[in-house]
Amino acid sequence: MEWRRGQTIGRGSSATVSMASCCGSGEVFAVKSVELSHSEWLQREEKFLCSMSSPYIVSYRGSDITSENNRLMYNLKLEYVAAGTLSDVIRRKGRGLDEAMIRCYTQQILRGLEYLHLSGVAHCDIKGTNILIGEAGAKIADLGCAMRVDQKSDLTATFGGTPMFMAPEVARGEEQGFAADIWALGCTIIEMATGNSPWPNHSDPMSILYQIAYSGKTPDVPEYLSCQAKDFVSKCLKRDPAERWTVKQLLRHPFLEHLSYVKNQNQFSDTNSPTSILDQGVWNSVEEEPETSADVFDLQTRYLSSGPDQRITQLSTSRVPNWTCEETWITIRG
Repeated sequence: MEWRRGQTIGRGSSATVSMASCCGSGEVFAVKSVELSHSEWLQREEKFLCSMSSPYIVSYRGSDITSENNRLMYNLKLEYVAAGTLSDVIRRKGRGLDEAMIRCYTQQILRGLEYLHLSGVAHCDIKGTNILIGEAGAKIADLGCAMRVDQKSDLTATFGGTPMFMAPEVARGEEQGFAADIWALGCTIIEMATGNSPWPNHSDPMSILYQIAYSGKTPDVPEYLSCQAKDFVSKCLKRDPAERWTVKQLLRHPFLEHLSYVKNQNQFSDTNSPTSILDQGVWNSVEEEPETSADVFDLQTRYLSSGPDQRITQLSTSRVPNWTCEETWITIRG
């Protein structure tokens, strides 16, 4: 498939993410690219994604190798998810998310984890920057640290993840499996609620790892959350992985039990939610004057009706979400 690269929309720990467009159909998608000689983690991610199909996991669109600026580039093609990452959504909000949004995103992340865990795969790096938010809600992305869980696997195998979201057993180098994803989910809920790191008083990765591994402490759960929400998070943040609730148990927790499903695009139209691509908060930065829904719809319609060349040009000038690189949290690739 011949395609054109558009503007850069994100930079992670091991790859650059760009907009792209198919020259034939004009389909827009995202491309994660890295030099071929350093593409081990991207190829690892592809091996997992190419066999998966879930509305809660970012979709695989293929891969190829291109020559650009005298460099061979490995490109992983993925569906384009409009609103960027969950961390971007929190940042645009300027504060923590309200509990209704936290509940909705938590349920969708859990559905994605349910699919992965039933497939025998642990994600190993759940956090806000690895959750993409689109029109339909949250999708799990970035499976570069993922691993197949085998109870007989070698305990000396290298582990991956982000220190701020690592479970105690992972920080100690003991094991990494499904339970570690649940701990990371609890940390991500704290991130959604506070708009900050789950360990806000620590910045040095080694200090954080020691604190998580040996202090006996857990991240502070905000007091302003409901009793059900606090209990839900407490079930995720048990220091003993054997005591942590499973995905199946958490999906039945009262915090999610009464989650309502609204079957139209205006699910959060009155709450300034970014779950719809027509929501003004997705396209505007905090410094800009808000546009009306009609203005955004008109922009979208003109964009979709243009040809591939015009669309790539528009991508470079339109106000697409600014997916910035991580400045304080790092991903350890094994």
